[in-house]
Amino acid sequence: LKEAAQESHISIFLRQFQSPLIYILLAASAALFVLRDNSEAFIILFVLLFNATVGTVQEGKAQNILRALKNLVETEAAVIRDGRETVVPDKEIVPGDILLLQEGNKIAADARIMLSHNLKVDEAALTGESIPVHKSEEVINKDVSTSDQKNMVFKGTNVSTGNGKAIVVATGAQSVIGSIAQKLTSLESDIPLKDSIRYLSRIIVITVACITSTLFTWGIVAGKGLQEMFGTVIGLAISIIPEGLPIVMTLVLATGVWRMSKRNALVKKLQAVEALGQAQVIAVDKTGTITKNEMVVKEVYAGGKMFTIGGIGYEPAGMVQLDGNRVNPAEYLELTCSGKISALSARAQIVFNERNKEWKISGDPTEAALQVFSKKIGFDREELERTSHLISEMPFDYKTKYHATIHEIKGKNFLALTGAPEVVLQLCKKVYSDGKEKDISSAELVRVEAMYSKLLSGGFRVIAAAMADNVGKNLEEKTTQNLTFVALFGIEDSLRLEVREATRLAHESGMRVVMITGDHGITAKSIAEQAGIFREGDEMLSGAELDGMSDEDLAKKLGKVTVFARVTPEHKLKLIQAYKHRGEIIAMTGDGVNDDMSLVAADLGVA
Repeated sequence: LKEAAQESHISIFLRQFQSPLIYILLAASAALFVLRDNSEAFIILFVLLFNATVGTVQEGKAQNILRALKNLVETEAAVIRDGRETVVPDKEIVPGDILLLQEGNKIAADARIMLSHNLKVDEAALTGESIPVHKSEEVINKDVSTSDQKNMVFKGTNVSTGNGKAIVVATGAQSVIGSIAQKLTSLESDIPLKDSIRYLSRIIVITVACITSTLFTWGIVAGKGLQEMFGTVIGLAISIIPEGLPIVMTLVLATGVWRMSKRNALVKKLQAVEALGQAQVIAVDKTGTITKNEMVVKEVYAGGKMFTIGGIGYEPAGMVQLDGNRVNPAEYLELTCSGKISALSARAQIVFNERNKEWKISGDPTEAALQVFSKKIGFDREELERTSHLISEMPFDYKTKYHATIHEIKGKNFLALTGAPEVVLQLCKKVYSDGKEKDISSAELVRVEAMYSKLLSGGFRVIAAAMADNVGKNLEEKTTQNLTFVALFGIEDSLRLEVREATRLAHESGMRVVMITGDHGITAKSIAEQAGIFREGDEMLSGAELDGMSDEDLAKKLGKVTVFARVTPEHKLKLIQAYKHRGEIIAMTGDGVNDDMSLVAADLGVA
């Protein structure tokens, strides 16, 4: 991607003088030299030089750290050129290259899918979608948004599961991420302190001009000499100008930057520190910002009971509750059966990173959530597979919408299946409850469908689990016809532990918190309620509704809205500008490419 030239230290140093207040002090210093008051003139110049040096050192250090961070994200890509597989740096990719897409790869360019084997891509950084998107070779309508282009992969996103091939159609500025980068260059946003200094400088100039012109005229009329009056008004003007203010201000800001660095926050521009204290509205991204971008099983409906599963992220620890009371999972056969199916059918790997002290996954996030759930129930897939030999497997396919495995357990072939509830329920003729299989009645089916709808309305992604005992060795369509329904899993992107307290503190400090996300409305509202952002009486707006509103109508509506869902990067920018139009100082937080434009446009961007 084309980038602006790196700012030199000389340029940063000269930029410290770009302030109306500094211009006034430079003019005062020049006037003092004219009046031969050299000592006072040199003091003012020393103050300005010291002020510029402190600012340059601070901003130069921040720039060096950012450059070092940038170098960490350079990646390589596997491509086919002249019929041979080769690995090249992603900046050398050109249109026509064929990308080899494998689980865990970062995608190096915008490319059209040629071949897909259960290929799913995590596009959260680009679109805000928390769930990986299934990709296929099928032709689609070209006039659709980025998030709906199922036959394309985009630079900066990651392969979650599966593999495939794609032919590069756009690189650099022509890619989706490139178009966002280009729009950034035309965006400008002044830090609030800059506006305050400009306002103060204007008051000083007007005050000095009024007083000195009045006094000069009065003196001349009273018969005083021209040189005497000129010296008097210059001296008076300089006494009014607060030459100590820039150095005091810089030292205060530098202290703030130092304190922020102790909390692992990098301040890019010195004056941005002051904006922290002025913020009236904090706009937060959802996926990866207030949530961990880690899918977690929170609710399990099994045997007519709704179990609540505790725990955070991919850490395989958390208590199980029924009706608000902690229970032992081993005492509920339907729960242990759902844990067993999860362990056998989910293929994602969960590992603990000793260096970062974090749990990481390899594979599909939804399957990782099921794998973590099975561990909480007491199952270990590796240990289970030593006694349960895998015979056959049918990977998840967007057409069948389920994933099935057959394992040999104690001489019998056990089928474990997980997938979309609307598909799985059609395959089930029985239901598992209290350790027994019984025919599924129409009343039971209605209850399951009602729980499915309830979980969906709660913002959960819902997966169904089913099983069959003593099936054949081969997985065919007829093998998955007479199944036993076992459970519904309610899965969501887990909220960061500190979010509720942070939201409460922001509200207590007099700041409004709003959430802007590319995710679906139901999911967004549910997460916002958990975080304390969406409260009774608040309203929600979608991207489609934003398209139909004028800037004036939007500015009026903003006072009541706390959740904006299914929005694009352009929508986010429009919202930030609307808040500024209302005269509110807004801070924007985000962690993805889709947040870039709004981060730059906001009074304070926290990335």
